Amino acid sequence: MAKKIKENRQQVILECTEHKKTGMPGTSRYITTKNRKNTPDKLELRKYNPILRKVTVHREIK
Repeated sequence: MAKKIKENRQQVILECTEHKKTGMPGTSRYITTKNRKNTPDKLELRKYNPILRKVTVHREIK
């Protein structure tokens, strides 16, 4: 029987941090992948928020 290979790539959801603070309805989320081996901590990227119409910080959520 062959061994199962543990995949290093993991799908994560990024959510806007500024949008939560404003209290406006809706949310800005992106789906991406990350390498668990190289980046074990939470991912944080600057992405475009179409609701606020500007580039904001998006942080990884569970």
